[in-house]
Amino acid sequence: MRSPADRLELFAPLSGVLVPLESVPDPVFAQKMVGDGISLDPTSGDLLAPVAGTVTLLHQAHHALTITTEHGIEVLLHIGIDTGVLGGDGFRPKVSQGERVEIGQLLINFDVDPVARTARSLLTQILIANVERVARFVPATGIVVAGQSVVLTLELVPTWAADSTTASPLELTPTLISAVAGNDAAVEAAARHALTGDEVRLPNLSGLHARPAAVLVSAAKKFKSDVRLLRGADEANAKSVVALLGLGTRCGDVLRVSAVGPDASAAVQKVSALLAEGCGEQAGEALPPTAPLPALATSARALAGVSASPGLAVGRVIQYRHAAIEVAESAETPARERSKLDGALHDARGQIEALKGQFTDPAKVQILEAHQELLEDPDLVDLAIAGVNQGKSAGSAWRAAFSACANRLGALDNALLRERGNDIRDVGRRVLALLAGVSQAQIVVPEGSILIAEELTPSDTASLDRSRVLGFCTTTGGATSHVAILARSFGMPAVCGIDQAALALADGTLVVLDGSHGVLQHAPTEAEIAAAQQRVARQATRRREEMAGAASTAVTSDGQRIEVVANVRNAQDARAAVANGAEGVGLLRSEFLFDDRDTAPDEEEQAPAYTAVAEVLGRQRTLVVRTLDVGGDKPLPYLPLPREDNPFLGLRGVRVSLDQPAMFRTQLRAILRAAPLARLHIMFPMIALLEELREARAILAEEQVATGHHDVRVGVMIEVPSAAVMAEQFAREADFFSIGSNDLTQYTLAMDRGHARLARKADALHPAVLKMIALTCDGARRHGKWVGVCGGMASDAMAVPVLIGLGVEELSVSVPAIPAIKAQLKRLSLAECRQLAQEVLELGTAAEVRARLAVFAD
Repeated sequence: MRSPADRLELFAPLSGVLVPLESVPDPVFAQKMVGDGISLDPTSGDLLAPVAGTVTLLHQAHHALTITTEHGIEVLLHIGIDTGVLGGDGFRPKVSQGERVEIGQLLINFDVDPVARTARSLLTQILIANVERVARFVPATGIVVAGQSVVLTLELVPTWAADSTTASPLELTPTLISAVAGNDAAVEAAARHALTGDEVRLPNLSGLHARPAAVLVSAAKKFKSDVRLLRGADEANAKSVVALLGLGTRCGDVLRVSAVGPDASAAVQKVSALLAEGCGEQAGEALPPTAPLPALATSARALAGVSASPGLAVGRVIQYRHAAIEVAESAETPARERSKLDGALHDARGQIEALKGQFTDPAKVQILEAHQELLEDPDLVDLAIAGVNQGKSAGSAWRAAFSACANRLGALDNALLRERGNDIRDVGRRVLALLAGVSQAQIVVPEGSILIAEELTPSDTASLDRSRVLGFCTTTGGATSHVAILARSFGMPAVCGIDQAALALADGTLVVLDGSHGVLQHAPTEAEIAAAQQRVARQATRRREEMAGAASTAVTSDGQRIEVVANVRNAQDARAAVANGAEGVGLLRSEFLFDDRDTAPDEEEQAPAYTAVAEVLGRQRTLVVRTLDVGGDKPLPYLPLPREDNPFLGLRGVRVSLDQPAMFRTQLRAILRAAPLARLHIMFPMIALLEELREARAILAEEQVATGHHDVRVGVMIEVPSAAVMAEQFAREADFFSIGSNDLTQYTLAMDRGHARLARKADALHPAVLKMIALTCDGARRHGKWVGVCGGMASDAMAVPVLIGLGVEELSVSVPAIPAIKAQLKRLSLAECRQLAQEVLELGTAAEVRARLAVFAD
């Protein structure tokens, strides 16, 4: 049995959620090259000491430090990933190197929001650098509180065993060798044969921070020799990350590698070469510069915030505040109050479902789906039920519950979590209004208004009359909030986190809102107003020109016909699409008929929805219906699907349909009833194997015989790499392909497009994704089949030239984007697009692709 001396507990240095080290999106940490331990996704910005000891290293960029305990354990704390390149900006050390610290003492204070926006990740690593001193690591899990929760328990190697491992002569430094040379002939001989390499000028912009240091250490440890890194009179053990960090290297430092031992020559050669190459980092690698703010940002009449949605607007201020919702405090029996709460939750779900039906943009729909999930959140609902059981009214209990949850999130230092608190308040007010028997107030404003509020909810934003509201500012929220996402999808300029002084502006004040730079200018001069109005007028003229030409077909300047169609959910969307110039529907999502219900819809419920869209389009336009795309991460309550540890690789898309053949046949019969009304195409989602296509086609063929509807084209959604690689084989048996760029991106790059840390890297313009699209187009071309794109990439003006150049012949876009995409196509040359596509396929990163496309657009 171990004594307390052989056991060490590390306390949480930050509040947040623990993450296994293996899942950190950086191989140096995930593969434990720096050390073993655990990672923490923080919600606070004060780094506390997890153990007592001495600060033996404080990195020059102030994002990392090491505490050495009385046991000799080196605890390395590394705030975020790629934070060393910030050069200390946003980090304020509260201790000095060599200082003794106690558990819970403040070590470093850092600015969570700015650092999170600039760095690759805020995941903070708690690592043991000298892992040989630890017999067993026992990491904790879940949510932790700074200074209170134990995050890691270490069972230490007994002192006698640890001491026996430290006497190797290979650990002697060259300086120590010289000091004892006179007493030991063998050591003196080793010193005479120490090898030192040529000078190397360090290319790493941030010096040897954790990642390159770990790479260097990994290489040095492969040699038996003692390997040292020298900088003038300073030296460090090249087999110790902590020692290399303590050297405090900077870009341009002149270094040498020295080694003593049997393979010293090879060690010097290998480590020197690695050092010259940047240890895996691109030489001079840096974060992109921040675009300078316009002149008005420095004006005394300008209030700054965060750009939430780009664009420019000139209008007059209207201040908006949420009205208080009064609910009864007196309660009937708990059973009666529980019934009221259940009814309000059910009605709220219905309201949100109706609101979802107004949108075709997946981003908006996903936000509303998240709100529906909040209505079923067990912690939130259970808290309200507990209040009811204590004698509170349903309204009082619900308000206390959602307010507590929202306030708890709002008090955190994590911007994303604070913004989710806004969603809880939005859902909470919706239910509260139903319990109070009042309608949620509509935001009614005069034309030309710039709305200013402390807070707007997603529901507020979705209901704005965009013919009257030109843009808005809020003192809360940020660029990642759901309100910002909605504003961007509406094309409405918006600034979040605006200076509180904006709330004091009188109604009717003339302002210029620059959403692109996050600035609100009040009391502008006549010249400033004129310049802003000219810009707005140019934008409006362009939109009018795009709408004027939207009804004509899209043909490139050298005669290539490109079909522009729409992504829709229902007949209402289809009518809007046709009005905006859509030549058909490239994606009718059918899953909305299956959501928010207790049983699957029968044929008589489904068929009217499909035929209504077909009637809008008529026989001259294409209608592409995607069969049910649910399962795994999008479960239905009435489908007996097993819980899956990895739902994105489980029962999804067509796999669910094939697993539920009766439901599949019902849907196919309902879809086929639209065949006489439009040019019907049916496509199957998430096809990965040729066998899946054959099985689905066989079932469809049987239903075609039964219904007599044979004039139907059958397509495959290309969403996984196997389908793209096998495109030629699929093209022999399918009539067309439609690329789901969102899923294709996440499966090709192995990055969840909804992951908060990885989403910005899951870029559809990555060369790997573009090569998948090229394979798809090449395979289709060999068999005379056409390829469309129905994912978000089709609506991205930057991506359109590449798609056309790769061979895409159909773009299925969001309804508002149709006129702009058609106008863009008419300006493009197919020959130039093909040349562009070949160029970008040879590039190495998404950033390089985007840089080339930006030049092409100019």
